Amino acid sequence: MAAFIAKQMVGNQLSAVKDISVGDNLSAEEKERLAQIEKERLEALKEQEERRKEKHKKMEEEREKIRKGIRDKYNLKKKEAASMDEPDELQKRDSFSSETSLNRRKKSPDELMSEGEEDELTSMLCCI
Repeated sequence: MAAFIAKQMVGNQLSAVKDISVGDNLSAEEKERLAQIEKERLEALKEQEERRKEKHKKMEEEREKIRKGIRDKYNLKKKEAASMDEPDELQKRDSFSSETSLNRRKKSPDELMSEGEEDELTSMLCCI
């Protein structure tokens, strides 16, 4: 008996929800009200997105201030302002690193070939 009563209560509520969701049987006032609610929802989403963008812009400005302070403290150049000579600086830095370093620059196939030829020439000269 309790199951029957529960089914009747839930069934009536579900049918009411189904009628609203269809939207064909709505009066002009209800359609206008739903349109107003949808408009308010879209405005709220737009406002929320603007706040999020402002928040991220503010955070990025704060980070840039911190980065600038660190660059000034250690006399570092900004990566965007770095000159085209940067690859040369990397090669110099890599040449000072040990051969077993995990951070060393990988050699191109041409460089490996030239090293192999140099090794053959030195081995020939040593034998003579």
